[in-house]
Amino acid sequence: MSRRIGLYPRVRVEGGGNGTVSQAGAVLLVETVRESGLDTAISTALAPWRKPRAVHDPGKILLDVALAVALGGDCLADVGMLRAEPGVFGPVASDPTVSRLIDTLAAAGPKALTAIRSARAEVRSRVWELAGANGPAADG
Repeated sequence: MSRRIGLYPRVRVEGGGNGTVSQAGAVLLVETVRESGLDTAISTALAPWRKPRAVHDPGKILLDVALAVALGGDCLADVGMLRAEPGVFGPVASDPTVSRLIDTLAAAGPKALTAIRSARAEVRSRVWELAGANGPAADG
């Protein structure tokens, strides 16, 4: 791992044989999140739900849940598999912190859902723009 950019550490791959990780396939997902700007967009969108002295960013917590699901998890506690690889995923919130955030966002209802959806739409638009002629809307 080298320096941290965004919400996740930047991972460097070398052929030395030490420092291996069990979720190496997740690096592609983490890099996609970083390169698309989804990490900063979700972080900004969920800033109103960040408590003043909070250690963990609500956007990163939500992205960690999404990554855990993408890696085969089926419950909030499955973010534990990310916690086991700090070199890939950075600091991951505890299970109670994840649950509290989900409760808070659920209580906010449509306001939180609108914030998340607008961040996703912003990133989707940016990615399709970058895709140019290869984007899904290129042929009308």
